[in-house]
Amino acid sequence: MCDFVRMVGLIKRGLGGVLLSVFMVLPCAAADTLIEQQRANFLLAEKFLEQGNEQAFLSISEGLADYPLYPLLRYQYLKNNLDQTDKVSAFLTNYKDSRQANLLKPLWLDYLAKQERWPEFIQNYENNDNTALACQFHWASYQAGRQQESLDAAKQLWLTGDTLPKECDSLLFTLTLSPVFTPDLMWQRFEMALDKDNVSLAEFVRRLMTQQDQGLADIWLQVHKKPELIEIEGFLNPTQIMHGRIFAHGVTKLVKANLELAMSLWDSKKPQFNLAQQIAQQVERKLAMALAFKRDGRAYYRLQQLGPIDPELREWRVRTALFEQNWTHVAEALAALTVEEQQDPKWQYWQARTVEAQGDAMQAQAIYARVADDRSFYGFLAADTINRPHQLSSKPVPVVDSQLNELLSLPDFRVIRELRVFNRDVEAQRHWWFTVKKLSKEQILTAAKLAQQWRWDQVAIMTLVKANYWDDIELRFPVDYLPQVQGNGYSQQLQPSIIFGLMRQESMLDKNAQSAVGARGLMQVMPQTGKQIAHELNEKWLSDANLFNPDTNIRYGSYYFKKLLTKFNGHFPLAIAAYNAGPNNVSKWLPVDKSVPADIWMETIPFKETRKYVASVLSYSMIYQQRLQSGALKIKELLWDVVPNKN
Repeated sequence: MCDFVRMVGLIKRGLGGVLLSVFMVLPCAAADTLIEQQRANFLLAEKFLEQGNEQAFLSISEGLADYPLYPLLRYQYLKNNLDQTDKVSAFLTNYKDSRQANLLKPLWLDYLAKQERWPEFIQNYENNDNTALACQFHWASYQAGRQQESLDAAKQLWLTGDTLPKECDSLLFTLTLSPVFTPDLMWQRFEMALDKDNVSLAEFVRRLMTQQDQGLADIWLQVHKKPELIEIEGFLNPTQIMHGRIFAHGVTKLVKANLELAMSLWDSKKPQFNLAQQIAQQVERKLAMALAFKRDGRAYYRLQQLGPIDPELREWRVRTALFEQNWTHVAEALAALTVEEQQDPKWQYWQARTVEAQGDAMQAQAIYARVADDRSFYGFLAADTINRPHQLSSKPVPVVDSQLNELLSLPDFRVIRELRVFNRDVEAQRHWWFTVKKLSKEQILTAAKLAQQWRWDQVAIMTLVKANYWDDIELRFPVDYLPQVQGNGYSQQLQPSIIFGLMRQESMLDKNAQSAVGARGLMQVMPQTGKQIAHELNEKWLSDANLFNPDTNIRYGSYYFKKLLTKFNGHFPLAIAAYNAGPNNVSKWLPVDKSVPADIWMETIPFKETRKYVASVLSYSMIYQQRLQSGALKIKELLWDVVPNKN
């Protein structure tokens, strides 16, 4: 039998052309299967390509045309040989449905643009969300004689507060020289840039303006950098329309730094300026929402004055009324929700709380009973309120071996399987998501079960979401790493279901998960936090990569959560919120003068992500409790009143 591992080892020692001549003349007669030989040749071809031995690469890759990873080899070669037009075109035609064609095409289009081969670029371009390619396409169209169409497109690209890629420079420079480039376009982008705090872009746009407009832009920039200037009498001229917009911008900038000053200046000086209704409404909204986020008693009134009303404003009217615990206002705000919104289990739960607070216990019980059938935080909380068991309604996806085998026989899944053979899970999962987009709902369900078999927990869960299927509880809530979870639960005196709830929300049990800000592993521990925990536990800190080790990550994550739980006096919702948003934020969100019921505190958390996070971790913990068949913990038992911050 051919020793595949031994062959790979030889390849990695870089025998180069010598190995090729020996391999081709004396192939391994003991090869167990054709696929093993193809795998060995694939790795060899990659090695030759890495060494720059093009002749050897082409020679060996020719024999791999029927191997699933052949398109990957061709892509690796062609991305560095974009001048070979015939070969690139042939690849894009022959493998048009492959992920590698999707990767190669933008590279080739960029190459064609740099070579100013505009007819070929236009012929091969397809509309997508790549701004650089869009700019190049419209510039190519301009070169081809479609000037007006291209300038119209350039105007749309221009209107952004973001800095555009350098590929847009030629098109936008031509726009600025054209008759369609108006002062209004300049002012729109200038304002959009400052709204995104992109000062350098705003300063660039300012340089395109007339001398008179530059003076106005300078005042606007001063206010952006130091919004307190709008307080100075005479700094702005209320008779000038543009000064009204500058005043409104200054107020919005002040909101975060000094909300009281922002409101005072707005309420006192707004009548002096001739402001467009849309701009005035935007400022009013900013002020009202800032008050709501601060749980300020004035928020409900200001929200009531706003229009037009959208879903976010309708919801925050309910939340501000809840924090007041003014059940008349809560009832009014709930009644103002749309019929569809009122059917949401969350608002149904609050409807039950409202009628209960107003004395109608019978109606409240009936509403709680309806909500208790829902598998969610609000459903579980309603069930606890009326002493009913939590409803999981588990219905696993029914999949038979023939369906799995049929899926595995598809070309894309053969590619994924080969990538897994080489332990290239990152690339395999990228190909997975490319492939899932092309599947029917039934195939997606089968794919989710396949990922579950492969222990790709996060992929399995997210694939099931693509099929809009929520009832396979075993798949959606895996119990991998059970010994580590139970061990750390015991040492930290935590219910294992709570640790699982955190892990499920943080990483979907993907040990290699990494967030955009650098959090790592199953419980998404930040490296700096990990270092501090290692120090506190008298453990040697090896490296950031050690947080991808499940044993280390679960130990550190459990330790850190218990530390937060101790800080917040055993209050689970507060500790869970702190795990997501940080303990400093949670301390700021504590009530000032009187205790607040925990469910109301959770519903009025200013950060949408944290609000959803706390509810999810608690509901996931209840699901894991049933999965583990352990304990009889109820959400309601964890929701103690949140007491005022004594600091």
